[in-house]
Amino acid sequence: MSEEQEPHSWILEVRQRLASPAPSRLPPSEAREAAVLVPLFVDAGELWTLLTKRAETLPHHKSQIAFPGGGREIGEDPWAAALRETEEELGIDTKQVARLGELDEAETPSGFRIIPCVGAVPSDLEPSINEDEIAEVFSVPLLAFADFRVIEDRVVKIDGVERVIRVYHLGSRQVWGLTARIMQNLLHRLGLEMPDEEG
Repeated sequence: MSEEQEPHSWILEVRQRLASPAPSRLPPSEAREAAVLVPLFVDAGELWTLLTKRAETLPHHKSQIAFPGGGREIGEDPWAAALRETEEELGIDTKQVARLGELDEAETPSGFRIIPCVGAVPSDLEPSINEDEIAEVFSVPLLAFADFRVIEDRVVKIDGVERVIRVYHLGSRQVWGLTARIMQNLLHRLGLEMPDEEG
C-alpha cells in the first residue's frame, strides 16, 4: 500500500475484503465461546499487526504468542469480548479501535471456539501491559508472515493423532496454533499469501 493513499483508504479496502464472502462459523458445540482482537495499523505505508506473548502463569496457552482476547461472558457478543479483553490485557481504550470485520471461527484443542475480530488501531498506540496476563507485546508487518522462508509446516501428534500445523519463525519467536491459523486466514482474505514454494 502506498504512503500517498488517503489515510483511511486502507480501512475501506480491508473492510471490503473481510465482508465478502462472509466469514465461516462452526456448528453448535459445547466448546466455550471466545473472541480475539486482530489489531491492524499502517506505518510507513505497510500494514502491521500487534501480537502478545502470554504470561507463564496463565492456565491456558501460557507463554504462547497470541492476539489479545479471551472467553466471552454470558450475553456478550464477540466484539464486546474482544475489546474488553484487549483493554484488560493491553490498556487499549475501546474507542481507539475501528471495526473492520471478522475472520473464520476456529476451535482449539483446549475447548474454545474463537471468533477473530479485526480492528484498526492508531499507529502510535502505546499499550499498557497487564503483567498478570501478558509478558510482552510487539508489532510485526503482515508481509513478514507471507515470506516462505519463515514458514514451516510441522507434523505433530496431538492426542495420538498426527496433524500438520503451520509455524511462523519470526526471529527468536515462533507463532503457531490458533494464532498461526488466524494469520493464515487474514493473509488469504487480504490477498497477501505467497504462492507455494517447491523444495
